[in-house]
Amino acid sequence: MRAAYAIASDPAEPLAALRVADQPDPSPPEGWVTVEVRAASLNQHDLWSLRGVGLPADRLPMILGCDAAGVDPDGNEVVIYPVVEDKADPRGLSLLSERYPGTLAERVAVPRENLVPKPAGLSFLDAACLPTAWLTAYHMLTTRGRVDEASSVLVQGAGGGVATAAVVLAVAMGKRVYATSRDPSKRERIAELGATAVEPGLRLPERVDVVIESVGAPTFEHSMKCGAPGARIVVCGATGGHLATVDLRRVFAMRLDILGSTMGTGAELAALLDLLVDKGIRPVIDSTYGFSAVADAFARLSSAAVFGKVAIDFLH
Repeated sequence: MRAAYAIASDPAEPLAALRVADQPDPSPPEGWVTVEVRAASLNQHDLWSLRGVGLPADRLPMILGCDAAGVDPDGNEVVIYPVVEDKADPRGLSLLSERYPGTLAERVAVPRENLVPKPAGLSFLDAACLPTAWLTAYHMLTTRGRVDEASSVLVQGAGGGVATAAVVLAVAMGKRVYATSRDPSKRERIAELGATAVEPGLRLPERVDVVIESVGAPTFEHSMKCGAPGARIVVCGATGGHLATVDLRRVFAMRLDILGSTMGTGAELAALLDLLVDKGIRPVIDSTYGFSAVADAFARLSSAAVFGKVAIDFLH
């Protein structure tokens, strides 16, 4: 079967560690099933894997990819929940492509309980954009951020998959949403999604109840300054730097909660699918590539111009 996989780790030139070629078909263990992949999408996680983060040399070569939608052995259209129990990992879990082969292949083996029915109202491409970035944003807003108790949300660094998803979801949930970007063209697109677009570091018209933070060091001080009393600053990444300065006086004076967040549950993925259908919203897709052009898709993901998800259509 065709697959995109890492053959090495290359921190400086991650795309040099990517190969697209035939790999053996899955041999699923008991309780696992093989899914015929119809569509997938890329995440920053895939680029980090090529850099060697979370993917040591003894697991190479490794098929990449966390996100996919396809057809199970019974002919059901499904979305793959990519979190697998992993007692050997300190987290107690791992994502597909960390210990077990990922979704950037014509076929992928997953535990049967990781199959979530795909609603008829969602295309394979839309559904394949949801299991990682969109699920992360949903979990950050609902479970960690308690957005149902909030009236306003700040999303730092909109443009990437998680941040753009958070904007769309928070707007759909009826919240006042502010989102930052250094890029004027991205700020225009943020406004089209229903948020108030601002330059990084600028003072907001109000203090917000929830901050979605995936940038890290460059924006974290601003995130704390923008928090209302009792605000939740929910952190899922640090793409701009992981050593942020935290003013503890602001943390205790404003009673701020700083909360870590990673992925979400299978039940939350099902709820997310239902929400998109109920609200009539769809993932923001930056670009779509056929599988034969998956290397170009990785190049697009690594560019600063990307806005939303980079999707892979296995039928083209």
